[in-house]
Amino acid sequence: MFDTMTLTKIAGGLFGAWLILLLGKWAAEEIYHAEAHGEQSYVIEVAGGEAEPEEEIDFAAMMAEADVDKGAKVFKKCTACHKVEDGVNAVGPHLYAVVDRDIAAVDGFGYSGALTGLEGAWTPENLSGFLESPKNYAPGTTMGFAGLKKPTDRANVIAYLQSIAN
Repeated sequence: MFDTMTLTKIAGGLFGAWLILLLGKWAAEEIYHAEAHGEQSYVIEVAGGEAEPEEEIDFAAMMAEADVDKGAKVFKKCTACHKVEDGVNAVGPHLYAVVDRDIAAVDGFGYSGALTGLEGAWTPENLSGFLESPKNYAPGTTMGFAGLKKPTDRANVIAYLQSIAN
């Protein structure tokens, strides 16, 4: 069935593959573990180290300078899930007159427990915090939006939302 040459080739292939695997594992250990190579040439600081304090933002002043037209442009990111017509819910609740409305107060909309557990109203400051990072502001929220990182974008969107209710 098999002659000795075929059997030798199969055995050589298997042992060769095993040898490459062992040598590759040994080489990877030598390359990627710094203990064997002495001191690190540089250190990258990570969370938990001393961080520079964040600059305090005067959100009231930012709201005073907010641009409604720019806010309408930024709000286009929100239109996939939110409507601004009174009583028209979509994936998310309608945002008509949302500024200063109680949190999770739209009748007939099924809010997540993360939002129903919050108290208070959607003040411009609260909206800014939520819009910056919904997952951090209300852990467990079902809102999948990553957030608006720029404070000016958040102020502009809030100014736009205030303008549509007036």
